[in-house]
Amino acid sequence: MEHDFELLRELTEARGVPGYEDRIREIVRREFDDSVDRVRTDAMGNVVGTIEGTGEDEGYSVAVAAHMDEIGFMVKHVTDEGFLQVDALGGFDPRVLRAQRVTVHTDGGDLTGVIGSVPPHTLTEEQREKKDEVEDVYIDVGLDGDAASEQVTVGDLVTLDQTTVEMGNLITGKALDDRVCVFQLLEAANRIEDPDVTIHFAATVQEEVGLRGAQALGVDVDPDLAIALDVTVANDVPQIGDESKQVTEVGDGAAVKLKDSSVITNPKVNHRLRDVAERRGIDHQLEVLPAGGTDTAGFQNTHGAKPVGAISIPTRYLHTVTESAHADDVDGAIDLLVAFLETETGDHDYTL
Repeated sequence: MEHDFELLRELTEARGVPGYEDRIREIVRREFDDSVDRVRTDAMGNVVGTIEGTGEDEGYSVAVAAHMDEIGFMVKHVTDEGFLQVDALGGFDPRVLRAQRVTVHTDGGDLTGVIGSVPPHTLTEEQREKKDEVEDVYIDVGLDGDAASEQVTVGDLVTLDQTTVEMGNLITGKALDDRVCVFQLLEAANRIEDPDVTIHFAATVQEEVGLRGAQALGVDVDPDLAIALDVTVANDVPQIGDESKQVTEVGDGAAVKLKDSSVITNPKVNHRLRDVAERRGIDHQLEVLPAGGTDTAGFQNTHGAKPVGAISIPTRYLHTVTESAHADDVDGAIDLLVAFLETETGDHDYTL
């Protein structure tokens, strides 16, 4: 990577489920200290670092958003035997949860746990045929019922365990969705100097449960233009035979989003993103995502009509602990965001 892998590792390995992004918020505020003119945090926990515009149209502002939260769980019950039952915070594929190691975040400190899995030797025919569901998850923390009840309470949070490593040309770990784009946002803020327009770099909350942080910021910040940063599906793996279902490919460059299930991006914005990429020689591809939403829609649908665009980082194995993105795509996404912001003067007409 051309950029700071240790910061990316710190961001992805930190824990922060929707509504409880405190640990990531601390990192973001620390990194903003030397790169923006002012920082504020709102009542929901969104962090906004602002660089004031120095051009003629100082009143024009751009919001750039990436979400801090990762999918996780909240404890809803401790059984008499000491096992934890949980409610999901965000969308999980239950098939990938069996035998995963987790951390339970309690008032007394973090506890290690594992999601139980019945050995194949003893599965009944009914168990073999049963579809995995999150409500069937039981977390074993290695304690009996009394000890577990003393240390774990309803409302405690649970995150999946994984380290972030470089694997060939890829970076793999948990929570690349969307910490790799928080990293992109922080790197861009550090590189931007004296922009013509005011830029609000926003690290948002609660995206995984309904784009809630971005919706609030769409009102509070009220930008003239919004660019969202998120990962996107890269189904370029052997299990996907139909190339039309790949969406993007890792290593082919940052993706300019045309649509997902929550938004159709402004054609003039995505054309300018593509034009900037071509002029600067930045590898890029186009994204048509059939399902899934991003903060892009949160800004478009609040406080009046807003032109919106999005830059996505192609990522394999989304919503697992082995999410994987290509280092060159990460670098390219940063380069594209910086180039777009450096050439934004407030004079571009995005009305349709």
